[in-house]
Amino acid sequence: MTQHKASYYEKLSADYSRPNLVPPALQAELIEFGERIVAMKEEELPTIDSNYTLAQIEKENREWWPTHCEALRQGRGDILTGEYRNDLVYFCQDGPYQGVEQQKEREKHWWALIAQPGVTMCWPIVMFYGEHTYFEWKCVDDITNETLAKGNVTWVRRGHRGGCYLKTEQLTFYRDVFAEERLLKGVGVVY
Repeated sequence: MTQHKASYYEKLSADYSRPNLVPPALQAELIEFGERIVAMKEEELPTIDSNYTLAQIEKENREWWPTHCEALRQGRGDILTGEYRNDLVYFCQDGPYQGVEQQKEREKHWWALIAQPGVTMCWPIVMFYGEHTYFEWKCVDDITNETLAKGNVTWVRRGHRGGCYLKTEQLTFYRDVFAEERLLKGVGVVY
């Protein structure tokens, strides 16, 4: 018996599983909300307790998710960098990285490649559990439909007040590894 799967985006404000599903007005709202979320991050990582529960954190992570996707699609490095805590631990095949400074040179190339013109980043799978967000992503060439890059990621994010303090990622780039200078100028990476 085949089980029917529900969309991973069923109860989220926008669907980033494929290209062309998010109208421009909603894209603008999500960018604005993403800027507000970054401003909510507190200096100290908030404690999980009866005043800030895992249920609240998961709710906030579900609210945040579409803003993250839109920021990547628009190459908004200022928002993307702001999502991290300054003491971020980032495990990937080039890492480990500690803090936002160590990975910035490498990550700006990744962001430039995945947000380049003619390529659309999609997240077909996203799952939430407390402060954990797991997702799979791929970048699709708008003309050839080839997959340029793909990966799977887990963020440990303490909601809007805490931001991301642990990120694990497996990335595979098929077509490019380092972005051309013209692409790097298009990504607003702020460190």
